[in-house]
Amino acid sequence: MVDRQDLVELAPHYLAMLVLAFAVLTAIRLTVGEVNFWIETVAVVVVLLLYRPVVARLGLAPAVWTAR
Repeated sequence: MVDRQDLVELAPHYLAMLVLAFAVLTAIRLTVGEVNFWIETVAVVVVLLLYRPVVARLGLAPAVWTAR
């Protein structure tokens, strides 16, 4: 069962990931111009997969992520 406190702790990180995804897409479009959908998808997936380890390395990870 998911604890409400865990969700409250995770919410800012999921919001940050959403903002980061839009920022990456905007940066790609401003820098390169229009690119293939799959290239944008791969870029967003890579950035979002790197989010959790980077946040953990910085010591900002929620307890739910570090407990395992």
